[in-house]
Amino acid sequence: MPPAAAAAAAAASAAAAASAAAAPSPRMPVLYLGHGAPPLADDPHWPAELARWAGGIPAPQAILMVSAHWEAAPVAVSSTTAGTPLVYDFWGFPQKYYEVTYAAPPAPALAAAVAGLLGGGGEPLHQDPARGLDHGAYVPLVEMYPAADVPILQLSLPTLDPRRLYALGQRLAPLRDEGVLVVGSGFTTHNLAWFNPGAPADAPAPTPSIEFDHWAAETMAAGDIDALLDFARRAPAAREAHPRTEHWAPIYVALGAASGGGASRSMIGGFWYGLSKRSWQLD
Repeated sequence: MPPAAAAAAAAASAAAAASAAAAPSPRMPVLYLGHGAPPLADDPHWPAELARWAGGIPAPQAILMVSAHWEAAPVAVSSTTAGTPLVYDFWGFPQKYYEVTYAAPPAPALAAAVAGLLGGGGEPLHQDPARGLDHGAYVPLVEMYPAADVPILQLSLPTLDPRRLYALGQRLAPLRDEGVLVVGSGFTTHNLAWFNPGAPADAPAPTPSIEFDHWAAETMAAGDIDALLDFARRAPAAREAHPRTEHWAPIYVALGAASGGGASRSMIGGFWYGLSKRSWQLD
């Protein structure tokens, strides 16, 4: 190739690379998913459902996880140091579940962005340098992004109050335009009195679990935020479905981050040992 042509080709390639780097990230959806216990990864359907779901989402630049298993106030973020161990925050399971690894890159830039968004609301942001990802974060992420090549940051639940969590999510909404996937990780029904590992995983769910799941599906489809925020009074079997509400609470951060967006879509349904796996994408 003549020198002039080679130089022109190199300049065109550099311009294309610069243009790609400057291109804005696609606006990311927001997710609420049911992560269950570690053995949910052995479900015959759930891992493939998560993998297909992730495959239909634009590749995230980073992921902000809000798990039912980290409550800390004031609001805090997890470690941004590579190699921080996972948190195996469960007991009584076979050894293989304690040997799962997920060495995703840390996300210091995302931590700084979160600090900037939350600091303006008068709520200080703390960082726990020893806090790795708990099973509410890494169990689904192993199935969704098995290469562990997306930077991950976990955010604590500073409260279980739906309105405060919704407001927290609203302050995080700008992250969606920076290629950040905000994920609330809980379970649509979570009453461990129903969990009987001696029974088939697909045994019929208890009536209260079915009733709450049906209400949640209808109310999310209708986009009735007021009803969702007032779920303790409006949802059937609310106290039975959630004797304690930490597994439902992450949905409010997700709803806040998605406020003003499009409709929700139910992406996964069904029950696992009586607990609803229903999960949503909010566009």
